Amino acid sequence: MRLPPIPPSEFNDEQRDLYDTLRAGIAKQFQGFQTARADGALLGAFNPWLHEPRIGRAVWELTEAVSACGALPDNARQVAILATGARFKAAFELYAHVRIARDKGLAPDEIATITAGQRPADLSPDEAAVYDAATALNAGGVLPGPVYARIQTAFGPRGIAELIHLVGLYAMVCTTLNGFDVPIPGQQVDPAP
Repeated sequence: MRLPPIPPSEFNDEQRDLYDTLRAGIAKQFQGFQTARADGALLGAFNPWLHEPRIGRAVWELTEAVSACGALPDNARQVAILATGARFKAAFELYAHVRIARDKGLAPDEIATITAGQRPADLSPDEAAVYDAATALNAGGVLPGPVYARIQTAFGPRGIAELIHLVGLYAMVCTTLNGFDVPIPGQQVDPAP
């Protein structure tokens, strides 16, 4: 862990304001996994965002904007997020979204296969299209026309836009997690009580 979690008692005004915003958003969107230590210090990508609150606020606003689109069903969103986490081998991202994906209806075998970097054979056609699009986007280059068309047919123009922005957002989150070597809870030396 290259950036120590910041206890709320050590925040400056800008960090405090962002922390309050993040905590409210976490309570609404990110349940089922550990997002903070006992002293209130945030974990995951939330901690690096607090270290640079101007960047953190911008990324959080993007997260909320992409989350509010609503064109993709929750299970499809989780397929894209897990495929991105697997591509980047982002431990905290996979830790968090495995739990969310279960809550959103993905089967344990599907989750295990996606996190291993493979496409499950039993995905629905729409989920398979999302997996293929996320995998293609994460590989780099132009999203192939047939894959783009499958997503647009399944979810419409807003759905393809949401998916592309979602994959880009989570690629950035994964890069943040990997760049700062953010571990999953329990794998870090935690001096706080």
